[in-house]
Amino acid sequence: MSTQGGIKAIIAALLANIGIAVTKFVAYLLTSSSSMLAESIHSVADAGNQALLLLGGKRARRAATPQHPFGYGRERYVYAFIVSIVLFSLGGLFALYEAWHKWSDPHGISNWQWVPVTVLLAAIVMESFSFRTAIKESNLVRGRESWTRFIRRSKAPELPVVLLEDFGALVGLVFALFGVGMTLATGNGRWDAAGTAMIGVLLVTIAVVLAVETKSLLLGEGAEPADVSAIEQAVTAGPEVERIIHMKTLYLGPEELMVAAKIAVSRCESAEEVARGIDAVEKRIRAAVPVARVIYLEPDIYQVTAGSSSMAGHAGS
Repeated sequence: MSTQGGIKAIIAALLANIGIAVTKFVAYLLTSSSSMLAESIHSVADAGNQALLLLGGKRARRAATPQHPFGYGRERYVYAFIVSIVLFSLGGLFALYEAWHKWSDPHGISNWQWVPVTVLLAAIVMESFSFRTAIKESNLVRGRESWTRFIRRSKAPELPVVLLEDFGALVGLVFALFGVGMTLATGNGRWDAAGTAMIGVLLVTIAVVLAVETKSLLLGEGAEPADVSAIEQAVTAGPEVERIIHMKTLYLGPEELMVAAKIAVSRCESAEEVARGIDAVEKRIRAAVPVARVIYLEPDIYQVTAGSSSMAGHAGS
């Protein structure tokens, strides 16, 4: 669900940004507005970012190899991190440089004065449709989570990236409209520079948020507490396991969770009985948490150490 929804949102954003970038560039060439140039580069960066997300999704679907035995699921995180770098440099830093340049050499908009306002209003409409698609697809997987928690906790990077990009694009368009409108009203080009600087600060902020969140995914995140609890209940729900000695989880990709656990089994069971029990536990885990596709269970004997309470102990070697 999240993969298909992410692709739909990416394609909607890609098509919108290509059309918006072309119209903004035309408006910049006619008016020499720094806000229009910053927004043009912003839309080009966004379109490139969406292409990177599509490429990352395609490469992540490659089959596992001996060199990469757990597959390439994390490539989606790598390309999402590259998106944050592109947004920071090509979008944010360029806008800040253009704002400084325009502030140093301010000039009003004397030609085609109606063009930038018309283009910006049209861009807001097109960007709103893209943002609406991202919200709609995100709601299918977000559940009752707040938007902040969804962006911070989502294991699939595409929807949070598109959401933040579209949100930033809409706010950036409002900033550009403010700068252009004030420049047209006052004839002072420094309002245009101020709008451009606001766009730059916004893009840098969004890029930093994306980089921080994607870095956490690249380092490797475990399952959410609710999923950990569901896995623990699935392991101990039957008679096969006396207790969980210790357990760790790790996302190998947005939709593939690895579960590794040492479990205590009865010392009187045969190897055949232990093997059948492990198979039954694995089935329960996958039923409880479907993304738990890679499961390693190590059977052991749980021994209570001398002088410890009945609830403490250690695994046999």
